Amino acid sequence: MSFQPAIASPSVGHQTVHPISRRLEAAASQGFKLIELVEDDMTFYARDHLGGVTEESMVQAAKDIKILSNKLGIKPFVLQPFWFYEGLLDRKEHEIKITKLRLWMKLAKALSIQLVQIPTNWLNEGTTGDLDQIVRDLIEMAEIGLEQDPVVSFAYEGVAWGTHIDTWQGTWEVIKRVNKPNFGLCLDTFHIVARDLGDPSIVPGCKRPNGDENLARSMDQLAKEVDVSKIFYVQLGDAELLDSPIVEGHPFFNELQPPRMAWSRNARLFAWEQGQQGCLPLDSVVDAIFKKLGFRGIVSMELFSRHLFNPDPKLPYAYAARGIESWKKFLEKVES
Repeated sequence: MSFQPAIASPSVGHQTVHPISRRLEAAASQGFKLIELVEDDMTFYARDHLGGVTEESMVQAAKDIKILSNKLGIKPFVLQPFWFYEGLLDRKEHEIKITKLRLWMKLAKALSIQLVQIPTNWLNEGTTGDLDQIVRDLIEMAEIGLEQDPVVSFAYEGVAWGTHIDTWQGTWEVIKRVNKPNFGLCLDTFHIVARDLGDPSIVPGCKRPNGDENLARSMDQLAKEVDVSKIFYVQLGDAELLDSPIVEGHPFFNELQPPRMAWSRNARLFAWEQGQQGCLPLDSVVDAIFKKLGFRGIVSMELFSRHLFNPDPKLPYAYAARGIESWKKFLEKVES
């Protein structure tokens, strides 16, 4: 399998500024053939074009978005994020999530998507870190995916501020225990480096003590332990170098968001962007995943930014152009 470039639909909240039609057009205009979609793409489309948000209108929204994608020659390949799922203490809430998951299976079918991404849970309350319960919940999810025709797979992503699981090592352990053919990894360079090396509450360099050594050990472990066939896709992303730490008084500070989350939501960059102050050393991660493990598959250019709230209709096109330049830099790195 060769590399397949994808771009993430600008994430939660930005859909109210830039409609899905414009973002699809922007991605297609730069030659992207695959795009990540988020649930809000259907929610806002149903609200704005179908008279309100119901299960039926969400499915219709998915069908309409698929028709538009087909016209533009771009394929939705993942639906994300199915969040706050595993380890819920209130099992009634768990059943609500299962009902939602079954709706997502309908959305996936309407979109011709066979992959759903699950970020690790970062709820501050109401969850357990009991690995057996987490695994049971995710087995239930995987089995629902196996019931679908075609089968829906799940990519588990270790977010850098997860409550109980915040590393690739944590997600890999869960994936081994789930042991289902349709349950694997989403590896995100931002989350890996931001957790192993980064700390936006520290400046200069946004780097934790011994961060370089920790990242090197982590990537050596990844290259030795991970089964490359269980990597379902990779997300590439960097982050801005900060002038001051994210603590109270910083413009990114949010008491509801851990510093790494505030950093991610406000100040992500595409990988290896010239002229931008990216600060995460991504080369060792790329070396481990693509050279040592030999991963070949879907690589998505993902970005969050405070600047995406700018209503300029040209903005999605500018970001799509930046995304494809990042893709070219990636190819230079892995093919050298």
